[in-house]
Amino acid sequence: MMTIDNGSDKYMTFDIQMTAKKASAAKHQIASLSNAKRKNLLTLIGNNLIAATPAILEANRLDIDHAKSSGLSAAMLDRLLLDKSAIKNIADAVFQIAAQPDFLGAISHMQPQPSGIQVGKMRIPLGVIAMIYESRPNVTIDAAVLCLKSGNAVILRGGKEAQHSNQALAQVLKTSLNSLQLSEDIVTVIPIADREVMATMLTLSESIDLVIPRGGEGLINYVTANSRIPVIQHFKGVCHLYVDKAAQLDKALAILENGKTQRTGVCNALETLLVHESIAAAFLPLAAKMFESKSVVVHACAKSLTYFKNATPATDSDWHAEYLALEIAVRIVNDAEHAFEHIREYASGHTEVIVTEDFSLAQRFMREIDSSVVMVNASSRFSDGGELGLGAEIGISTSKLHAYGPMGAESLTTEKFVVIGDGSVRE
Repeated sequence: MMTIDNGSDKYMTFDIQMTAKKASAAKHQIASLSNAKRKNLLTLIGNNLIAATPAILEANRLDIDHAKSSGLSAAMLDRLLLDKSAIKNIADAVFQIAAQPDFLGAISHMQPQPSGIQVGKMRIPLGVIAMIYESRPNVTIDAAVLCLKSGNAVILRGGKEAQHSNQALAQVLKTSLNSLQLSEDIVTVIPIADREVMATMLTLSESIDLVIPRGGEGLINYVTANSRIPVIQHFKGVCHLYVDKAAQLDKALAILENGKTQRTGVCNALETLLVHESIAAAFLPLAAKMFESKSVVVHACAKSLTYFKNATPATDSDWHAEYLALEIAVRIVNDAEHAFEHIREYASGHTEVIVTEDFSLAQRFMREIDSSVVMVNASSRFSDGGELGLGAEIGISTSKLHAYGPMGAESLTTEKFVVIGDGSVRE
């Protein structure tokens, strides 16, 4: 148990070990909830979220003011900011998740065996999910709702920069659970961002079944190195756009502009542009003009340097970089094979995009590029749970166990074998 100064005249105690034990006990309550009651709970959360908009905005204002005075980066401020539209969008995602088909308890692949038994698999929750994240207060609701939809209890540990926002959102979750006489222990938003609490939480394998870190590379590495609990990794998003010789230039330019400049501080923003050498002279002046109008800083390879004003020569570190800013690396490649090689060497497993009218090459790209999301003639900004039909996402897994890519509610479940017999015994 730890005694914590919460920034006021009051002190509070918080025991992460007891919190995890209570969550483990409460997981059975949410797991056994009927689909109708679970849908009712999520709908209530969405309605209560909208009703609490003024309180949430006031809490978020406190976080924004403190973040600005602390010199938080523009990318982090963008992730932190909530307004009425953002809260409505979060609520809409909750309603969308609530309306999704139910999958808990579903039995699939029931097959008779030569022995006479029938064998199938049933979809079940994982248990207790621990979510560790930075800045984005929307994750508090997204993660909680996805866990509830999938029948899991959840412990949420946000960053200190969103402390007020997260607690206001936590109140919405508590109010909703209480309204249906459900245990508050099903969802816990840790009231502090103390590193010691997180370190202890990562050791509680008896109570917590899965850890999902979502944030900077430093956070991911820390959790991976220190956790005794299985970890779903969400490493950085070094997303590439390859403009092929068979690309339509207007499509390519629109996809480049949207992927790089619409919202820079997100993991599905483009960080590297690859262009086939045969169309470089036609396409790069268009890209350069757009970059200049959007104040995009360019790090260009030797071949592409002359196409840009004030570009800096790209180094190997630029091919690894996740800028999360109006900044991009540009490289002219000899052919598609060269582009594929570059992506294989420098990609982070997040999202890769090709623009081409060559159907055969597009098929090869989808088959051969080993990334959690591959796209043909579409912006990397679609690499998002909501846009991909999941309602929201708890994270984007760049590891392959047990999920790969944006993780919706069903990704927070597993399967158990079910066997049906009729007095069956093994010979």
